[in-house]
Amino acid sequence: MNNASVLLVDDEPNATRVLSAILRADKYSVLEAMCVDSALNLMKRNHVDAIITDIRMPGKDGYQLFDYVNKHYPNVPVMFLTAYGKIDSAVSALSNGAFYYFVKPPDYQKLKQILLSAISQSRQNIGPGLPDEDALPQSNSDAMQRIYQTLTKIKDTETSVLVTGETGTGKEVIAKYLHYHSLRRARPFIAVNCSAIPRDLLESELFGYEKGAFTGATLSRAGKFEEAAGGTLFLDEIGEMDPALQAKLLRVLQERQVQRLGGGRSIDIDFRLVTSTNRDLAREMEAGRFRTDLFYRINVVCIELPPLRDRKADIPMLATHFLNMFCKRESKHLLFSDDMIDVLTGYPWPGNVRQLKNAIERAVVMSPGPRVTINHLPDEIRTYCSGNDHSDGVQPLRSLELQAIQDALNMCNGNKSSAARKLGISRKALYNRLKASCIQ
Repeated sequence: MNNASVLLVDDEPNATRVLSAILRADKYSVLEAMCVDSALNLMKRNHVDAIITDIRMPGKDGYQLFDYVNKHYPNVPVMFLTAYGKIDSAVSALSNGAFYYFVKPPDYQKLKQILLSAISQSRQNIGPGLPDEDALPQSNSDAMQRIYQTLTKIKDTETSVLVTGETGTGKEVIAKYLHYHSLRRARPFIAVNCSAIPRDLLESELFGYEKGAFTGATLSRAGKFEEAAGGTLFLDEIGEMDPALQAKLLRVLQERQVQRLGGGRSIDIDFRLVTSTNRDLAREMEAGRFRTDLFYRINVVCIELPPLRDRKADIPMLATHFLNMFCKRESKHLLFSDDMIDVLTGYPWPGNVRQLKNAIERAVVMSPGPRVTINHLPDEIRTYCSGNDHSDGVQPLRSLELQAIQDALNMCNGNKSSAARKLGISRKALYNRLKASCIQ
């Protein structure tokens, strides 16, 4: 990874020298320390993207370094590399937030893959914690509340989950929630869009390949099954997968082993599987396009997301959340104007939550302030609005927004800071809305 900086901490110079050379060959910037105190001094003077540390060293040990980093540099992933590979130590390290645990001598190819995943997640701010944009939004919908209750029950299990729903309903958000709130949250979340990759390429993406496996395979490469080691593999739009590849996927899930293309060695794999589709898999099975045995393997728990048009009461919360999210990004301070009242709740949103999010993003970017109006929305929404008088009794946005605020305050016993967090808005934004609505 270009310009990524890795700190190696080990009291054995030979071990550090070998790993340092391997990482520098991959264009990493490498810092070296022979003790914890030296490592801490280096961190004070240099930016560090990841740490690979021995455990047993003179003076302070690797666990003490990890505790310090976890407290003062929570976004920096730490991986342990030690000759003293005890299972209980590994479990303890991982359960406390360490990213990975290697026993000397490590598989350097695998180490590089895990390191790349660790730094990628850190740079996206999706380490052990969950980024705000991937958190589950607040909802007034009974259907969504039932889904959230189910997610709470299954998040710490190993159960395979199938998420269904129309395009744009938030299937990947559900998959990320399951991962980043599970016991696997410190390990990789690997997403693969099965509809965006041709069949032949998808097979090599999933299984990986050995050098010389096909024309152009000049190096060996691990597949997504291996990259998801210890974490979660999300196969988006699995209904688009070719039946022949479905059979190979089924075999992997049954045996928990994979062979790279062109390779003869079976590799043990450990990941949780979450899949999604916008297709009716029952019809796909009847038509012979989807394997029945694979369906029952992936469909242990099914989460069916309703379209946004069936939960209009959630639109004010979602719109407000997106408004504040994009205002923060663009350093703007905007409010919805009253001419948005019927528009957002009256529009059918064929693209669901994704379309709403994009519409609010455009409105924030286009609005000079202080109000976001109908004129800042995409053409298709304004055209729809011009042909509808919205006199069908749809509850106005402002009224729904105020009801959402009141509900949040009631749930939080009047605590405005807690209510603001529940609504996904800043405390200042909440106070502005309370002042405008005369709610005390």
